[in-house]
Amino acid sequence: MTRVLVADDHPAFRRGLDLMLQGLDGVELVGEAETGQRAIELAEELSPDVILMDLRMPGLDGLEATRRITRSSPGVAVVVLTMFEDDDSVFAAMRAGALGYLLKGAEQDEIVRAIRAAAAGEAIFGPEVARRVIAHFATGPGSAPAAFPSLTEREREVLDLVAAGKGNATIAHELMISLKTVRNHVSNIFTKLQVSDRSAAIVKARDAGLGGG
Repeated sequence: MTRVLVADDHPAFRRGLDLMLQGLDGVELVGEAETGQRAIELAEELSPDVILMDLRMPGLDGLEATRRITRSSPGVAVVVLTMFEDDDSVFAAMRAGALGYLLKGAEQDEIVRAIRAAAAGEAIFGPEVARRVIAHFATGPGSAPAAFPSLTEREREVLDLVAAGKGNATIAHELMISLKTVRNHVSNIFTKLQVSDRSAAIVKARDAGLGGG
């Protein structure tokens, strides 16, 4: 029996997955989490074989939850099930330790195949995501591990400049974006790094080698 935990902040989507999994032989839905933090707690409490993890959830996001779960509960396989198919999200999830990545439009048999594959320790990606991964490694320089993989490339650029001691107005000028956009990026960075102010973010960023110019 493959024991599955669903982590998604949309009740209707969780209900849909629940109904889908109920009729499957050899698959049991053992719990539901509406936040990343709750997913971590239930992973430890219930020890599921597979977690279907959304990326965008209130509070602790799915990427950070995946990272913590794969470290603290290495026997639990995480399959990302999300609406985001951009390269930043895909590779951040891979770096966080996800074994699979599917889009929310995936067919039932595709989701079931991913659950069974992940439970067996195999990596699996939806067709669209697989094409992106192949194209990335075929044409790009590769995806080397980076500091703070939950950050987008732009957020990492902003954090690097913050760590260098530059203010929002200077960052906006250097990156040729609006001041409001910089503020939004900084707010997202604080949330993802789990810090409450700029100085704490700078300390974390410099410890990771950012801000060196």
